[in-house]
Amino acid sequence: MKHILNIFCLLCFGFTGLYSQNDRAMIDGVLATVGGEIILLSEVQEQLSYALQQQPNLPPEHRCVILQNLIIQKLLVNQAKIDSVQVKDEEVETQINARIERLLSYFNQDEKAIEEFYGMGLNDIKEQTRNDMRNQLLAERMQAQINEKASVTPAEVVAFYNRIPKDSLPFFNAEVEIREIVRKPQVNAEEKEKARQKIEELRKRVVDGGEDFAVLAKKYSDDPGSGAQGGDLGWQKRGTFVPEFEATAYNLEKNQVSPVIETEFGFHFMELLERRGNLIHVRHILVKPEITEADLQAAKLKLDSIRTNILNKTITFSEAVKLYGDKNTPSFNNDGRVTNPRSNNTFFEVADLETDVYFAIESLKVGDLAEPFQVRGQDGAKMYRLVQLQSRSKPHKADLKLDYGKIQSAALEQKKSANTEKWVLDKLRTTYLSIGNSFINCPNLVEMTKIKP
Repeated sequence: MKHILNIFCLLCFGFTGLYSQNDRAMIDGVLATVGGEIILLSEVQEQLSYALQQQPNLPPEHRCVILQNLIIQKLLVNQAKIDSVQVKDEEVETQINARIERLLSYFNQDEKAIEEFYGMGLNDIKEQTRNDMRNQLLAERMQAQINEKASVTPAEVVAFYNRIPKDSLPFFNAEVEIREIVRKPQVNAEEKEKARQKIEELRKRVVDGGEDFAVLAKKYSDDPGSGAQGGDLGWQKRGTFVPEFEATAYNLEKNQVSPVIETEFGFHFMELLERRGNLIHVRHILVKPEITEADLQAAKLKLDSIRTNILNKTITFSEAVKLYGDKNTPSFNNDGRVTNPRSNNTFFEVADLETDVYFAIESLKVGDLAEPFQVRGQDGAKMYRLVQLQSRSKPHKADLKLDYGKIQSAALEQKKSANTEKWVLDKLRTTYLSIGNSFINCPNLVEMTKIKP
């Protein structure tokens, strides 16, 4: 039984990725049946191939773990279908398009390189992964339902912490928390007018001159993500774009080109390629007004003034974030607190800090403000950042008072794991399970087949 119980924290749903033709050079066959779902030899081989790329020294029995994980995934999918859990076509398409975008970024936007590596074009890749993506979303939604009411009380957090042997408590490196105010420079009127004239001319070349939208987007669009794709933004749901852009996009007819509009990113015009309910497929060309050195200096001086006012206590940091911060910065809606993308909490080990942040806060005391410094946004635009050191800890073993949030998260994850574990064991008692002879001697799988009334 323990072989089944120890996998839930590592369980990963959905397809692992795409592989070259050599990885698929095999005779497929059904390895297992779970309710109305089947598991193919190719699914195990693909996941094993991917795992070996990451860890070449995995033991041979790792294939047993892979099949076990797939059985649990298929069990979730099977029950999701029985319970009529819904996944819309639009959701599947959105996720597939996001995967394709990431794949393109890995290959430097080179579609031919992708086709040579995988032996198929992007459309074929989409078709091949569509069913896997739907099953992934079904499994995730089913697991979310299993754990939707999971929570932990303070008493449970304390009990969880006390159950950890003192010599097994994790060791935390020195960590800091920071808050920020990000200030984008304001564009001057002259540069704004230059950008407006350029975008109007590009629109005229498309609408009146009949020039190819995609060609112009690749050559002139200042959106680095979509520009390389001919301006294509893929399928997106309502709420994805800024209000001005979205209002225009949803009022277009198919193949209609919009007027020029202005958003916080610059000037755009767009074309609606297709619409399915609340999902739209558009492409656009963006022209950003140029930011001059004078504009940058004005932004820095403004942050200097804000810093002085915070230090003089004429305004709080929280108030300054809301009044002067960039609302598109993730920290804006978190009271200025910066989230560590690696841990999804607000604690940063020193090694995880960006270089400029590290030097800015190196000599600060908790509560102090660094001098404003220049940074670049994800789109490459220059802006200024004002950082406050919120907390600093020394290297230490996990402590209930110092690390309550982390311990609480670990306790909650353990409870969710236990909920999923119990659910799986219950469903295995009432769901048909058949495993092929080539895997039947795996100890963990032998135990699974024995879980019957």
